[in-house]
Amino acid sequence: MNTTQQILNTAVVGCGAISDIYLENMIHHFDNLNVTACCANHLEHAKTKADAYGIKGCTYEEILKDPSIDMVVILTPAPTHEILIRQALEAGKHVYTEKTMTLSAQSAMNLQCLAKSKGLYLGSAPDTFLGAALQTARKAIDDGLIGEVTSFDICANRDLDYLSGVSPFLCMPGGGICYDYSVYHLTALVSLLGPVESVSALVRNLAPQRTNTFPDSPTFGQKISYPNESQVFSILKMEHEITGTLSINGDSVIHDLAHFMIYGKKGILKLTDPNAFGGNVIFLPAQKNFEDHPAPEILNYGFSYEENSRGLGPSEMADAIFTKRESRTNASLAIHVLDVIDHMVQSSEKGAFVQIPTTCRRPEPLVRRNLF
Repeated sequence: MNTTQQILNTAVVGCGAISDIYLENMIHHFDNLNVTACCANHLEHAKTKADAYGIKGCTYEEILKDPSIDMVVILTPAPTHEILIRQALEAGKHVYTEKTMTLSAQSAMNLQCLAKSKGLYLGSAPDTFLGAALQTARKAIDDGLIGEVTSFDICANRDLDYLSGVSPFLCMPGGGICYDYSVYHLTALVSLLGPVESVSALVRNLAPQRTNTFPDSPTFGQKISYPNESQVFSILKMEHEITGTLSINGDSVIHDLAHFMIYGKKGILKLTDPNAFGGNVIFLPAQKNFEDHPAPEILNYGFSYEENSRGLGPSEMADAIFTKRESRTNASLAIHVLDVIDHMVQSSEKGAFVQIPTTCRRPEPLVRRNLF
């Protein structure tokens, strides 16, 4: 590890579509990362990707054996995460992985124990809560702009018939509407209001057999098997007594449409899609009477990362390693969010509220224009 210049030598594992934005940002926009290599299932694919970014294409075994590589960033489908993370930790590498960390909170906790035993950092996406929009919302809440928070309401829609054709990994374990998508909303929620205490949910799959409606797919128009959950309707009680709802419908006709409101005694915050880093955060002041119609205000506190900043999570974790502090995208946060999702499914099976056994600290807010 280059501690003199505060640069972490990094390798990327997985060269799919999401890897381009990670590589672009980590190579060109985050100076504390030095991306040296990438790997993929097929070596030729890795070498093609590597040539495009001026790095080395190699095997995962070569990455694990390379003592100059300090951290791996895993961008493979969720079912592969557990074994890849374990191998990297056992090889002495820090690890940042795409969401979710693993397929269950228990397996993620096992990896966290391994990381701690070796003095290594383990973190997980999503890192969108570090973006300008959600950091703006965090400051507004912490500054008391909307007063005491009383509730929240999150509602989102997706078209899984189309998206399953775009991204076949959605049909794999961990690709359902809860594990692959609500993880954004739940991570944003915990970053704003703290951990979840209990949950009640209805989780179901409306169509185990779907028709692929993505025109550019080789299986366009054909039936595809979708064994994962496509809908979740839930009530969440936070540890600080705030209660709200999270509802996601993957059987809609809109590809991505999100509604995210946080209600307070002095006003309301209207947030953007937590799958994005930027977007307008709107403050709706409280009405004094029926005739009072205060104008909505778009909040701007000068935070960075309005654009697609994937790679911010690894960069923030590198900064945490150098400054010997807890990373904001730490394993405890990822495990708690994964545990909430696990218990949404359990609640649906039991038909009752269930307690969430894990907890975490609310991540520290970012300093405005703090570029890693």
